[in-house]
Amino acid sequence: MVDRKAGHRSDAGAALHAGDQAVVHGGNLHEAAERYGIPYAQWLDLSTGINPHGYPVPPVPADAWRRLPDDGDGFAACAARYYAAPDAAHVLPVAGSQAAIRALPSLLPRAQVGIAPLTYGEYAPAFERAGHEVLPLDVSWDTLPDALTHVVVVNPNNPTAEHLSAGKLLHWHAQLAARGGTLLIDEAFADTMPSASLAANTYRDGLIVLRSPGKFFGLAGVRAGFVLGAPALLDALRRTLGAWTVSGPARHAVKAAFEDVAWQQQMRTRLDTESARLVSLLHAHGFAMHSTPLFAWTDDARAAALHEALAQHGVWTRLFTASGSVRFGLPASDTEWARFEESLREAVR
Repeated sequence: MVDRKAGHRSDAGAALHAGDQAVVHGGNLHEAAERYGIPYAQWLDLSTGINPHGYPVPPVPADAWRRLPDDGDGFAACAARYYAAPDAAHVLPVAGSQAAIRALPSLLPRAQVGIAPLTYGEYAPAFERAGHEVLPLDVSWDTLPDALTHVVVVNPNNPTAEHLSAGKLLHWHAQLAARGGTLLIDEAFADTMPSASLAANTYRDGLIVLRSPGKFFGLAGVRAGFVLGAPALLDALRRTLGAWTVSGPARHAVKAAFEDVAWQQQMRTRLDTESARLVSLLHAHGFAMHSTPLFAWTDDARAAALHEALAQHGVWTRLFTASGSVRFGLPASDTEWARFEESLREAVR
């Protein structure tokens, strides 16, 4: 059970991942099932920030299975329209943004790169493997240290939900561009706040934006993503990754989702409502929360104990071990909400 008298910790500091360490992610439900002896099918998985109300993909045409993906199918142009990028030449489809995270560091001049201590865990090891030196980034800075040549920002941040304004990010970009550096912004969770995106600014040299349909559209399984940036950089990345990075069925699913404006508008409203419900529920049990429409996060000193207590009830959340903080995704149905509420009551009792 969680000790309700434990103090609140506001410092979410965590050590950066070393380049040779395995990075832990949410969604590792088989591991949880084995560890706690609860069958896989009996778990309530709240460990990711993926929309549980995924886009209803229309039937896949037979040609999408039979033919090789064709770059002339308008896929990049469709993404450019959805993300408000300058044009298709500034968009490169990739096999999930993970592919770009692994490949991009080797295309940038080796230098010192600033990455927040608690953010998406794949960036630090990827840059270290490519020979960069990773330094902790303080997002409260207005002026970046002269030592930094590149900066990585996840916006809104995963898991802390912190959001940096477009004005601040463009100010940072101007500083980095003046020293021949790069600002890389991961907007995996930005679909719920499209006006905050810097995708329209990717005509600027030294500005890279990564986008993914996996979170907002609930299409993580299609393994598709997009790199938005200067055409010269995208050409170099295309040569590195090779041909046919996104499958035909994946292109069909994502294109349909990008063109369904009515679904997008309705889903943003729904996620806002459900996120508020999640935050309110956790607040009622004394946890200070930070949230986006797709997940909520707490660095309360009791967070790790709460994660463990919920796991004993077959509810899986995402524990960030180094900081002792926990992220909660959204339940998918009334039944799941009821189970989570009951498990939460039992866990904090």
